Amino acid sequence: MENSSINSQISDAQVCYCGQFSVIKTSWTENNPSRRFRGCTFYGRPDACDYFSWVDPPPHPRYKVVINGLLRKATNNGNGEMKMRRLVKMYKIALGVVLVGAIIYKFVM
Repeated sequence: MENSSINSQISDAQVCYCGQFSVIKTSWTENNPSRRFRGCTFYGRPDACDYFSWVDPPPHPRYKVVINGLLRKATNNGNGEMKMRRLVKMYKIALGVVLVGAIIYKFVM
């Protein structure tokens, strides 16, 4: 990382209400997909404060539609891929059971 980039990040650092440096996170909500914001370091814990500020400007409405569509498509493909993996795994297990059964049958008979 360049020194100017590091210096920029240090000078842009903001302190949250807890007195800690805030962290930059990314929103993946339907209304703000991939929009960055600053939040409390302790977000999600009971001792977190409510510090919040947007880093990125609001996206164009079309951007929301495109990003959300891509996320849905990726999620659906991911689920389909997971189903296919499970199906292949079940097929391998079934094939193994049949082979073991055939071997046992051959030795018993």
